[in-house]
Amino acid sequence: MLGDSKAYSGFSVDDQEKARRFYEDTLGLTVSDEGMEGIMGLHLGGGTRVLVYAKPDHKPATFTVLNFPVPDVEQAVDQLAARGVRFERYENLPADEKGIMREGGPLIAWFTDPAGNVFSVIQED
Repeated sequence: MLGDSKAYSGFSVDDQEKARRFYEDTLGLTVSDEGMEGIMGLHLGGGTRVLVYAKPDHKPATFTVLNFPVPDVEQAVDQLAARGVRFERYENLPADEKGIMREGGPLIAWFTDPAGNVFSVIQED
């Protein structure tokens, strides 16, 4: 029934303007207003759109809400770090000094947006 639906995802933030500046200025994403107060759209590759909405009682997701496939994780991490992004390190996941996990799957590094939501850059072969 929904197999042909152009589904999209969404997540909340506590400060929409702070998040917008991060998405546009730090990550280089295209952000649009979605015609309703407190809702913006992130426009990603391939026509993908993600809704981001302001929520006063926002609690950051405890899982990765957006994965950004990149051809070179090391380069992406260096570029994002130069823009002030800090990469997360988790106790149960071994990461190098840059925050890149190099074991058990594709190279991946996690970071958070200003609202604490978890994003990643992941090496795409």
